Amino acid sequence: MRISTLLVPFAPLALLAAHYAPAQITDPLPDPVAKKGTEVEIRDVVRLPRTLGQLHASQDVNPAGWARVSFVRDRPDGRRFANDQRGYLYELHDDGELTLYADFSAAFPLAVYNRLESGFIGFDFHPEFADNGLFYTVHGEWSFANPREPDFIPPGYGDSDVTHHNVITEWRTNDPAASAFDGTRRELLRVAFVTANMSHPFGYVGFNPTAEPGDPDYGLIYTSGSDLGFSNGGGPNANNPTQTQRTDSVVTAILRIDPRSPSETGGIKGLGDYTIPEINHFQADGDPDTLGEIYAHGFRNAHRISWDLTDGTMFALDIGMNHIEEVNIVHEGGNYGWMDREGYWENGMIRPGGALNQLYELPADVLDGSTEDEYTYPVAIYDHNEGRAISGGFAYHGEIEALRGKFVFGDLQRGRVFAADLDALKAADDGVPGTVAPVEEVQLFVRDENGNPVYVSFRDLIDEANGVESTRADMHLSRSRDGEIFVTSRQDGWIRMLVP
Repeated sequence: MRISTLLVPFAPLALLAAHYAPAQITDPLPDPVAKKGTEVEIRDVVRLPRTLGQLHASQDVNPAGWARVSFVRDRPDGRRFANDQRGYLYELHDDGELTLYADFSAAFPLAVYNRLESGFIGFDFHPEFADNGLFYTVHGEWSFANPREPDFIPPGYGDSDVTHHNVITEWRTNDPAASAFDGTRRELLRVAFVTANMSHPFGYVGFNPTAEPGDPDYGLIYTSGSDLGFSNGGGPNANNPTQTQRTDSVVTAILRIDPRSPSETGGIKGLGDYTIPEINHFQADGDPDTLGEIYAHGFRNAHRISWDLTDGTMFALDIGMNHIEEVNIVHEGGNYGWMDREGYWENGMIRPGGALNQLYELPADVLDGSTEDEYTYPVAIYDHNEGRAISGGFAYHGEIEALRGKFVFGDLQRGRVFAADLDALKAADDGVPGTVAPVEEVQLFVRDENGNPVYVSFRDLIDEANGVESTRADMHLSRSRDGEIFVTSRQDGWIRMLVP
């Protein structure tokens, strides 16, 4: 993998003449990701029930998969839950059994299921769930025959352009200790898509796990940053770079909101029925043309967010276009560049006659940090020689010695597990675009009947479980309350864990 020496910008580029004309890059990182001997056991935990075939084939995604699990969440009271994107929320028990906690499929008859991120996409529980019974979900719906009006339509478009809705919902259970949900719901935000496909919806909704009662961040919800399909959503409204660098729009933005209604808080109303935190950068900037709920912006599809539990560093995992997958450290108010940037290159879309599948070198003085620009750059990257879509990732401080002190993440499509040194990631957050931390691949193994290690790929495990060769892994990572990592697949429905 061709990266700078740790914390040292690309010196040869800095020596180029001022008249340097950026060249198109066809293979941005020709050197492969290394395997450095980090070996970790992966073990089966539980398999979600088979829901393959319950939808008409035209409604389901292809390849459809056994069950479409994408998140494992530990509730504040210690109970553990996982979702199937076809509409189900399960509780996972210590004895390896699971029970159905909620069926959202009936509640959302207009739900979209035919995209990779669709249906019941994500969820999280309020940190005070044991007292208030609140949890939050995000899902997608068709706009056709939908009686609900969106709270937000991208600027320049109208009702006739709307194709889908992305919805964040608050649920209040009558009994937080109950084994199944019974309660009410309230809609917080409904965002419109104007592209043919519901590509890149808000895929994440969750709370900062490092915030304590009394902290300004406590009880505030974060969403993922998404370009709402403007890069590959299809149709006449796709590939529109004018939509992705605005601060009067939720397009490409991570949002931070207080989920309580303004009628309860007396605070500033957002686009939907929630309160804008007064601490937000774009709320406190005094500019009426910026959306106060924006936390940071310029992401193509930052579908996973996490925090280092030791120091509160916030990470966003951003799926790239044709070339680069990114690990970003998120700073409030930051602009992460999309569509102007992909990795630490210029994207061709901003050039006359250019295209989204093109990359160009940054000017040498920008790349080496001697001249600042307006963007914040990733702290680790890999290219499409290695994978196709970055999955979730976490700062690891658990019981696996080989991973301790690393940031562990994966590639959603190919099912590879990667790691980067946490200190190197944080040191690479230095304002120099060309500084990135090295990435290594983690070798997985299982144990045979005699306890001996057998080295496998994640795709091997999926193929064995399903009995057929898989075309994609659909891998996601989640984290337990005690800091261990679950590895799940939307193809075989298994929840697995990395173990010491």
